[in-house]
Amino acid sequence: MTKPQDKLRGWAAARKAILSGLRFTSLRLRLVVVFGLVALTAAVSASGIAYWLNREAVLTRTQDAVLRDFQQEMQNRAGALPARPTQDELQHTAGQMAASSQRFSVLLVAEDESGRTVVGNSGALDTFSLTDVPKSLRTAVGKEQSITSSNKYPYHLYWQRIIDGDKPYLVAGTKVIGGGPAGYMLKSLEPEEKDLNSLAWSLGIATGLALIGSALLAQAAATTVLKPVHRLGIAARRLGEGKLDTRLRVSGTDELADLARTFNHTAEALETRVADMSARDEASRRFVADMSHELRTPLTAITAVTEILEEELDAETGSIDPMIEPAVKLVVSETRRLNSLVENLMEVTRFDAGTARLVLDYVDIADQITACIDARAWLDAVDLDAERGIMSRLDPRRLDVILANLIGNALKHGGSPVRVSVRVSDNDGADADLLIEVQDHGPGIPEDVLPHVFDRFYKASASRPRSEGSGLGLSIALENAHIHGGEITAANSPKGGAVFTLRLPRDPSDATETPAEPNGANGNGEGA
Repeated sequence: MTKPQDKLRGWAAARKAILSGLRFTSLRLRLVVVFGLVALTAAVSASGIAYWLNREAVLTRTQDAVLRDFQQEMQNRAGALPARPTQDELQHTAGQMAASSQRFSVLLVAEDESGRTVVGNSGALDTFSLTDVPKSLRTAVGKEQSITSSNKYPYHLYWQRIIDGDKPYLVAGTKVIGGGPAGYMLKSLEPEEKDLNSLAWSLGIATGLALIGSALLAQAAATTVLKPVHRLGIAARRLGEGKLDTRLRVSGTDELADLARTFNHTAEALETRVADMSARDEASRRFVADMSHELRTPLTAITAVTEILEEELDAETGSIDPMIEPAVKLVVSETRRLNSLVENLMEVTRFDAGTARLVLDYVDIADQITACIDARAWLDAVDLDAERGIMSRLDPRRLDVILANLIGNALKHGGSPVRVSVRVSDNDGADADLLIEVQDHGPGIPEDVLPHVFDRFYKASASRPRSEGSGLGLSIALENAHIHGGEITAANSPKGGAVFTLRLPRDPSDATETPAEPNGANGNGEGA
């Protein structure tokens, strides 16, 4: 059955992949949009200008031809009419004028002998009458202008474009000079409108094709630009995963090729630097391990001698000279300290080399803490708050090392009574963690020291570089917590004193059980 954690991890991975794809697509989309907007702006501007120029050219050409023909007909035919023609004469002349090549409708207006207004219609457009002529145009046509040096004629030709029933028309009018009828012309511009609509459709199609072409061009450009960037991203991720031999294939001489070369140079320098540092680190670890092993042989002999000397000091009838008794005690103390340092260095070496393993077993936490305290005679200085029956699967020896270092550090630097409390986290089910808190009643840890309490060989006071501890105890405790999949945090309690909190999973299922190591870590309390 699939665990809820696996489902959550699956959803998280899918979400990350989708977001990554969207981010990649968004850059491509932005390029396409920018190309499309530029192409659309250019195409629309060019099409608009072309349409406007063609529209004015077509209308002006048609308009000039019609007005020129109408003016010619007015001079030749309407000018030949008597000053007061009859309606039949107007009708006949209007029909002749409308028969010109431009095929426009004509309306002639004059006064007969009796002073009555008569109208002659060409009959081409039955609806053409004076009401179809704008009033402003009729007024301008009938108004007599003063003769001046710049104005040689009293009457002029006027025209206007109108829309009637969604159809465009050109209407014009003038009056015969020297007396005679006024003539009006109506010309449909519908053929020109159809031509302009066809032109507009053509320009619109051209704009659409330009937009599609720009999108394809943007897609090609985006692929050309983004493919090297995508390869660079993959190479950077591989480099971040520790694959320092990752290199990019360089082709071309453009900026992307320069970027690939720079990446390759950087990766090569990084690989060289990491290889050099790894070699130095390996040599350093090998030196510490070899030194620790070499020191164990003479330390074994020295420890045996110091034990004999210590027994002589404790004997009731010791034969040691009182003058050298302090020196003997100093030798015994320093030998123990050196032996502890060597053991801790060997343990640190195993952690650094990645050879430290767990030997897991189900233990009662309260019994384990009690055994640790009792073995070091700390029963009178430690208050234990732990219920029996809290079981956890862990390495008993490594838990003992952690507890010995935390409690010993609290007794040494914080003072008794030290309180050790055990509880289970609020998480439900098998995911609940084991929490062990070690609290002292000392002055607490200075704020500038808190970030460094787990550093190796760190001394809180530079004026006291020597102490009974090796400076590795808390570091070893933290490494033992990490190998269990746990953590140790240090803080100051609001009530005073320092609080170290050990968090361990109750069942580290990913741990591998191995045989016990022949050389165990130091179980004595170690100060930071």
